[in-house]
Amino acid sequence: MSSGEISQGRINTTVILMACAAFFSGAALRICDSLLPRLAHDFNRTPGAAGQVIISFSIAYGLMQLVFGPLGDRYGKARLISISLSGCAVTALACALAPSFETLVWTRAAWGMCAAGGIPLAMAWIGDNVPYDRRQATLARFITGSLSGMMAGQLAGGLFADSGLGWRGAFFSLAVGFAIVALLLWNWLRAIPTPKSVAGSLNFLGQLRSVLVVPWARVVLASVTVEGIFLLGPLSYLPSYLHDRHGLTLSAASALIALYALGGLVYAVTARKIVTSFGERRMVLAGGLLMGAGFLGLWISPLPLAAGPLALLIGFGTYLYHNTLQTHSTQMAPAFRGTSVALFAFCLFGGQAIGASMAGYIYDHLGYTPMLLVPALVLPLAGWGFARALVRGPDPGT
Repeated sequence: MSSGEISQGRINTTVILMACAAFFSGAALRICDSLLPRLAHDFNRTPGAAGQVIISFSIAYGLMQLVFGPLGDRYGKARLISISLSGCAVTALACALAPSFETLVWTRAAWGMCAAGGIPLAMAWIGDNVPYDRRQATLARFITGSLSGMMAGQLAGGLFADSGLGWRGAFFSLAVGFAIVALLLWNWLRAIPTPKSVAGSLNFLGQLRSVLVVPWARVVLASVTVEGIFLLGPLSYLPSYLHDRHGLTLSAASALIALYALGGLVYAVTARKIVTSFGERRMVLAGGLLMGAGFLGLWISPLPLAAGPLALLIGFGTYLYHNTLQTHSTQMAPAFRGTSVALFAFCLFGGQAIGASMAGYIYDHLGYTPMLLVPALVLPLAGWGFARALVRGPDPGT
């Protein structure tokens, strides 16, 4: 699907609808962070054990990228996004009705499988239809949807956890949201031409291999795996950390950590100017330093309210780093863009599953200090490493 086949107005409207889909996908990714203490209480589990609902979602989400990415390249990304949203509505409802913790873990895994076709394929669709020189700014506008959803998910998770509706109400609300956006996107896509396959002659493994043989692709994928392990994993336990260390209610702890997404939104609305003024190398270097400083501040500060500004700092730093990686993921192998972005998401959420498992074990057995200090050290190194790699990296326009 090329930009010549779709008018700019239709591209803009499609991006808006996909951002709405990303809103609910972002909420689904983060809503369980604030629900962990409530889930632990309701099912008589430790917070680390309750984290299985995050880990199962992340593993399924990551693994299904290996299916959705190649399918998107073959049969059309936008329509697969609609199928993905419809599946999310069904599986979110199944989570709301889960009779046991074990069932909830499995239904969350099914939800993760369906959600895998949302944000990554939307990014790939943007890569197909927006030139590289405007792509980072367009992706920044798109991620306002997922960032707003992450913030809403954090807040809603805490509010539902402290209310009588609990986690069932949270999941039911998301099921309704997914269903509405799926219907809107299905209806709009009737006006979008069906793309021709760009990779119909290759099998799935061939498409994956076509990306992995590119040296720069391996650098980007390794960098985002580190981000998943050392950022997204510990991030899942920050509301629990504030609840346990400072005695905050779950709604208050969630509201403070939700400022992480606000930091991302600050980046999104200033992205065009930042990219022009700083350039990619300085962006990822600054992003790593800000993320590390934020985790260090959470460990040092005795003031619970300081968690809000620190979460905002981490969020802003995250998207200085992540959006640069994300933009490169759309250009690693342009002929197999859906597969490229899917591998990117696979590494990110595979890393999150590893990181959440590690953080949960550390939180239960060693306390919060190592859970915060390891990211404070590793994330600046990750930013420095990718900044160095960009010196030798390919011309983004190639």
